[in-house]
Amino acid sequence: MSAPDVGVVIVAAGASSRTGDGELKQFKWVAGRPMLLHSLQLFQSRPDVAMVVCVLPRECAGDPPPWIFQSDSERLLLSVGGRTRAESVRNGIADLPPSCGVILVHDAARPLVPMAVVDRVVDAVRSGQSAIAALPVVDTLKQVDGDGRIVRTVPRDGLWRAQTPQGFPRDVLLRAHRAAADGNYDGTDDAALVERLGEPVVVVRGSERALKVTEQGDFDRAEAMHELAD
Repeated sequence: MSAPDVGVVIVAAGASSRTGDGELKQFKWVAGRPMLLHSLQLFQSRPDVAMVVCVLPRECAGDPPPWIFQSDSERLLLSVGGRTRAESVRNGIADLPPSCGVILVHDAARPLVPMAVVDRVVDAVRSGQSAIAALPVVDTLKQVDGDGRIVRTVPRDGLWRAQTPQGFPRDVLLRAHRAAADGNYDGTDDAALVERLGEPVVVVRGSERALKVTEQGDFDRAEAMHELAD
């Protein structure tokens, strides 16, 4: 087997919680484990992963929760989050060893991503492409004004919901982040930074299990999905 060449940045630097109890959502338990630990253990179960960097809030990076070490400590680094998501990702990338030619960026708020989705993203990057997990939009979309009135119906043909992980050849992602930093551009995900360079990004099939856990109702849905899978 070839040497591990995949580096993973798990973005877990959010400092607020919409769950209403003040606890950082990335540390809350869901489906039997802390949310962040799901992703950490998922990626470290892959033999092609050389290193996983967890980007944490500054106040947690030096004193992380002890359960984070229920992992392969030799393939774990902790990094400090920045002022923006893009800055947090850049901090994580900087800590990855040079041997990581494939870089995955994943939101800790998506704890139940199936391994098959990760496989599809990695396979696409190994073929030389930047790729993100995504799902086609199936609902009818409405654009509304500030008063809640419908302005128009938005055609959904060709629209996809972006998920993570998102994967990139190392040099492409580094160039994208350098350009974004120089232009003071944050974007809402890493694919947006790569698109801004004019580089192509493809979608691979994601999963409904890769839902983003943000509010209390999302925790309930994640628990239900986990139970159904079991």
